[in-house]
Amino acid sequence: MALIPSRWHAFTSPSFGVLIISYSRHMSREVVVAAIQCPLPGPPRENIERVEYWVHRAAQAGANVILPPELFEYPYFCRHEDERFFEWARPFEGHPTIERFSLLAKRLGVVIPLSFFERSGPAYYNSIAMIDSDGKVLGTYRKSHIPDGPGYEEKFYFRPGDTGFRVWPTRFGVLGVGICWDQWFPECARALVMMGAELLLYPTAIGSEPNGVDTRDPWQRVMIGHAVANATPVIAANRIGKEEWQVFYGSSFCVDIKGDKLAELGREEEGLAIARLDLDAIHSYRASWGFFRDRRPDLYTVLLTGDGRNSLK
Repeated sequence: MALIPSRWHAFTSPSFGVLIISYSRHMSREVVVAAIQCPLPGPPRENIERVEYWVHRAAQAGANVILPPELFEYPYFCRHEDERFFEWARPFEGHPTIERFSLLAKRLGVVIPLSFFERSGPAYYNSIAMIDSDGKVLGTYRKSHIPDGPGYEEKFYFRPGDTGFRVWPTRFGVLGVGICWDQWFPECARALVMMGAELLLYPTAIGSEPNGVDTRDPWQRVMIGHAVANATPVIAANRIGKEEWQVFYGSSFCVDIKGDKLAELGREEEGLAIARLDLDAIHSYRASWGFFRDRRPDLYTVLLTGDGRNSLK
């Protein structure tokens, strides 16, 4: 069930199971965003075809920017430390899935931030390739924050990213992308918006914990906080389904600059969360609140330390 502010209107396309969100007044610079939510148990061919199917459905529903979940080509392999999974990584150059979705993006005229398991020389990264609506790959971002805990043993596989945070001017706005664990860090969101991001997107793979703790609500709340503190819409795409003992809780969503949910999918619901946004209104609203006018960078040097005392430099 999607939660919709009173000034927005919604209808469901029975053909595609898609929730469409629209605003009642004229938009000066509109963009329609879509988060894909689906099970991704593998094998890779089936996962890729499933995501490709939903990209088509999103484009038919009017989406301009379409976000698949994190590492969608494979089951979430990071619950184990197993050297066999390194064989799944591919170099960015000539990556067959990136090439496939580049052609799809060009054919449909959409932007796709595409998650992939990257091999670069002897190093491995959790990365995204930003594909613009003409099919060109604008560059890559490598996940900065790498988790290491039961069920999420990512430090075994991935080096911390070396690209720094990145934003891309695309046909449908300036996009900033953080990958899963990045979404828990306010510094990431603020940096992306300071660099010019008009939308924050988070491809994700998150679900149950071995200790039974349900992180769904905190996971959503922290990103809603980023939306409010930065006056920037947030779009998050998660997978669903049971993979071994781990159950991915979906709940993909789009929120606006006030943190209000424009669209949300359930814990087991396959489909799209779609919202229409006015980028010009975002800029006006952000300026009026003064979040960036009243920043005090001269007081934030403590953020450059690891323990609040000693400089990392």
